Amino acid sequence: MPDRFADKLLQWYDSHGRHDLPWHHNRNAYRVWVSEIMLQQTQVTTVIPYYEAFMERFPDVHALAEAPVDDVLSHWSGLGYYARARNLQKAAQTVVRDFDGEFPQTQEELETLTGIGRSTAAAILAQAFGIRAAILDGNVKRVLARYHAIPGWPGQNAVLNQLWQRAEEHTPGQRVRDYTQGIMDLGAMVCTRSRPACDSCPLQEGCKAYAQGETSLYPGSKPKKAKPEKTTWMVILEDCEGRILLERRPPSGIWGGLWSLPELDPAYGADELQEACEQSLGLDCGEPELISGFRHTFSHYHLHIQPARLNVTGGTNTVADRDHLKWLHRHEALNLGLPAPIRSLLTEPEQAALL
Repeated sequence: MPDRFADKLLQWYDSHGRHDLPWHHNRNAYRVWVSEIMLQQTQVTTVIPYYEAFMERFPDVHALAEAPVDDVLSHWSGLGYYARARNLQKAAQTVVRDFDGEFPQTQEELETLTGIGRSTAAAILAQAFGIRAAILDGNVKRVLARYHAIPGWPGQNAVLNQLWQRAEEHTPGQRVRDYTQGIMDLGAMVCTRSRPACDSCPLQEGCKAYAQGETSLYPGSKPKKAKPEKTTWMVILEDCEGRILLERRPPSGIWGGLWSLPELDPAYGADELQEACEQSLGLDCGEPELISGFRHTFSHYHLHIQPARLNVTGGTNTVADRDHLKWLHRHEALNLGLPAPIRSLLTEPEQAALL
């Protein structure tokens, strides 16, 4: 009996799928690739304005490869998971250097590029080149896990292998571009995490989770564990010219490579911040003005940020511009790659607590 999964999905996509997303226009490997990276961990509605601005500034792989890293991070600021932006540029440089600026058209070669895994490589092959390749992003995992009632968390290898097997089985030889977009759309629009619209689903008849009345069980949830809580002081140091001191974070880790505010040990009391600035940075400062603190959540911990504003009363020569430290006016700072909470602190410090 022929597999009707793909046929039913394509019929639904023709009538109900998304056909006018920005990366559907002038579709090529570069544009598809950037959209796929941006869509990792991020919803389509959030990605669209970032994608459009990114494409305007970096219209092709050469422009991205040659751009200053601060420019790339600035256009990524607010999207989060900043390693994606750094990896994006590294991969662009590899494409220019090793592939004459043309994206390879094999799964194996695409997966050699920084930040491109099995599913992203397959999406590029299918979407840009029309080559049959099975994708397995978060939306597709949910559709397949429910349709086949595959128990367990997809982060476990045994579960993931079953999902890949089903993804390969259902991917058709024809209209693979429409199929891959269609199954992503179905997961995003119909087979949603909560309250899936099963009555509107073209795959309802064969869906085992629906037949069991247990769609909420699939896919299984990641085992929960409490996130640790951390605390830090972040200081807005302003000199007599109205410049703010920024510090570039290390290339790896949280906010890697972005510009941020200097941090001080949370063990310091508010009345010790002046002394801390002297000891850590060699700067003489006035009394600190505390700003409302807030909590920022990362993937693996919560960070409680307590901002304080201090005017620098002495010279700034002790912290002259270096690779990782810069004195900048606010409008200059906002052109750099800044984490969203830091950007908010520099523009509307009183509103930072709303993030």
